[in-house]
Amino acid sequence: MPRYLARRIVQSLVTIFGVVTVAFFLVRLSGNPAALLLGPDASAADVDELSKTLGFDDPLVVQYGRFLGDAVTGDLGMSLKQNIPSLDLVAQRLPATLELASTGFVLGIAAAFAVVMILQYTDSARLRAAVLWFASARQAIPSFWLGVMLVMVFAVTLRMFPALGNNSPLSIVLPAITIATLECALYIRLLDTAFVEQRSADYVRTAYAKGQRRGVVLLRHMLPNAVLPVITVAGINLGVLLGGSIVVELVFNWPGIGQLLIQSIAGRDYTVVQTSILVIALFFVVVNLAVDLLYSVIDPRVRLK
Repeated sequence: MPRYLARRIVQSLVTIFGVVTVAFFLVRLSGNPAALLLGPDASAADVDELSKTLGFDDPLVVQYGRFLGDAVTGDLGMSLKQNIPSLDLVAQRLPATLELASTGFVLGIAAAFAVVMILQYTDSARLRAAVLWFASARQAIPSFWLGVMLVMVFAVTLRMFPALGNNSPLSIVLPAITIATLECALYIRLLDTAFVEQRSADYVRTAYAKGQRRGVVLLRHMLPNAVLPVITVAGINLGVLLGGSIVVELVFNWPGIGQLLIQSIAGRDYTVVQTSILVIALFFVVVNLAVDLLYSVIDPRVRLK
């Protein structure tokens, strides 16, 4: 286990290094950041002066080395638009993203498990077909469209929930439902497929032959095996959600990292873009490491050396 953890940590650091490197060079391939910040009406003298002030006149290799050195010490630069540390700006948006992502994720996966267990326990072909149709239909519906429809119905027409922002405890309901329904649809299909594959397994037939009840077979024998493929997908999805549900945050004007990233790209605030990408990459590697460790706990066939 210690060797495995050490190897995975090294791999995670390499991944973060690669992501940050790509992000650093990509934001500069669009042109001189100083010229883009000042706009097309700026004079050459103003562009040169701002480039010198911000260090954009140095060679890319020098800028990159300076960026890595500062990043190691936790200095990710100042926001070019708001003149505050970019890490502080991202940290201010992080709680809102964590709240929305965790709420939508938990609701979605919990609902999926409940629905699939009901399907397996009742063994109704019609109910299963209806549920799978719903799951397919939800996955085909863009989240931005569903979000707008929810706002039109429940916020504008019925006035049950706030439409935009995060100004009250009820503000999270509509964006969380938008995320949760998509998560639920995905996990319903994954779990249903996994349970169908487990039905013909020898250990399931043996359990029924011993006289065990359906509920016991489902929960004690089939569920631990059926949940394994879900863990991998859930880890990836959770990383995406924690990194910022960009579309949902934009639709509901939710003050999270996703909205900040889009605003920073549009405003050419490169330091905030780099910091946001770094935070998202950190979430991904941490979640993936947690998934690997969880595999070893759930599946005794997996041995981490």
